[in-house]
Amino acid sequence: MRYIMHRCVLAAFTALAVTQASAQTLHIGLRQDPDLLDPTLGSSYVGRIVFAGMCDKLFDIDEKLNIVPQLASGYEWKDQTHLLIRLRPGVIFHDGEKLDAEAAKYKLNRDLTAKGSMRRGEINSIETIEVIDPLTVLLTLHAPSSPLLAQLTDRAGMMISPKAAEAAGDKFGLHPVCAGPFEFESRVAQDKIVLKRFPGYWNAGAIHFDEVVYQPNVNATARLENLRAGALDLVEYILPTDVETVKRDPKLRIAINGSLAYTGITINVGNGPAANTILGQNKLVRQAFELSIDRDALVQVVFNNMNTPTAQANPSSSAYYVESLKPPARDVEKAKALLAQAGVKTPVPVVLTITNETDIQQASEVIQSMAREAGFDVKIRSMEFASSLQAAYAGDFEAYLIGWSGRADPDGNMWQMLHGSGTFNYGHYQNPDVDKALDDARTVSAVDQRRALYAKVWERERDDLPLIYLWAPANIVGLKASIIGFRQVPDGLIRLQGMAFQGASK
Repeated sequence: MRYIMHRCVLAAFTALAVTQASAQTLHIGLRQDPDLLDPTLGSSYVGRIVFAGMCDKLFDIDEKLNIVPQLASGYEWKDQTHLLIRLRPGVIFHDGEKLDAEAAKYKLNRDLTAKGSMRRGEINSIETIEVIDPLTVLLTLHAPSSPLLAQLTDRAGMMISPKAAEAAGDKFGLHPVCAGPFEFESRVAQDKIVLKRFPGYWNAGAIHFDEVVYQPNVNATARLENLRAGALDLVEYILPTDVETVKRDPKLRIAINGSLAYTGITINVGNGPAANTILGQNKLVRQAFELSIDRDALVQVVFNNMNTPTAQANPSSSAYYVESLKPPARDVEKAKALLAQAGVKTPVPVVLTITNETDIQQASEVIQSMAREAGFDVKIRSMEFASSLQAAYAGDFEAYLIGWSGRADPDGNMWQMLHGSGTFNYGHYQNPDVDKALDDARTVSAVDQRRALYAKVWERERDDLPLIYLWAPANIVGLKASIIGFRQVPDGLIRLQGMAFQGASK
């Protein structure tokens, strides 16, 4: 096959030509169907994967979790409460509108003020946003905020077209308009999301696909078989028990690294009538429930020992990981003693809401069996992912087995889930000592000072147990061996810049 010599080639793979013989479509398998595709309102991990192809951010993180400019060209802290952000010139949104300082101000204000904003708690340290010139904004903060820049590497930092957002109103998520490499084309719920290449992208030379199709499927076996059959080019999550199958296939390869994520059980302790349960109202019962679970066995049976048992929000790679905070060993007799101390009748009923993916279903059944031996009657309530999120926000749950995809800064793994004002504090846990420690940790930057404040959080959290942390997953991506330029970042997002099919065909 002939190749046109003047076509752009990957910077890191200059010897490898990318075909132009036919339109190049990348098919990506997702474990769930994303929720609303609005960066202000979205709250799903798989949604973030789609956003990575569609909505560039002010900043991004690299493989070593360094913060690097993306739509911003740079930043400067004028002092502890004034952050100057300079925007990249010549950037346009998918509707042809310019990305300028007014657009950046619009998006940040939208995150702070929009009804139902999921970003408010992430950037609520911002007091005012001032346009200095067409490409510069100045953020004035209520108080110093060590995690703010890191928050702008995620959905809070994604820029959207003000014109499109104003025209669409609360329907913006049905046809988002951003400034990323691909623009929204169509969506069929539970089937596919189609993005097409945006010719006006500021970094167009790094893009080598004409179209990207995201295909959700909660059935891990079906995702794997579609990858092996060639119907999918990349699957963002391969079950640990399927890793060897991928490794044995010469047409495929596996990419594994440590993640920033955790999975745990959030207990409804204060969100509506469903909080009025034995589990929700008695911390001794929650402590007993935790002691009924053997994390080591759970990880071995369901995850082939590729995930790591944990009792905290931050991964072991984090400077804020507490070495002394180990998951307690399973102790059925102690669990029974705690239930007796609490004076409750056994078996204690618990409705455990889960999402309907293969491994989560398996994990919930193991938990159900373990808890039964300690005096709990666990009923499993399986829901489609986005529906389970809505149920959680509404307080329509007793216990919720749910993961968090993780952030580079510890605040992003803790404040929103444990603070009384946190958006993802599904169970409405309230503890003034925890709130103060989390707030204070935002105002200091020294690692030792922040670590000491987070130690106060863990001291109270481990006693109250509003959230029982269970395991830290690995990022396990399966992809065709012919894909080049794939970069695996600990946040697990699929960054399309630099990726391509090697040679003339997929």
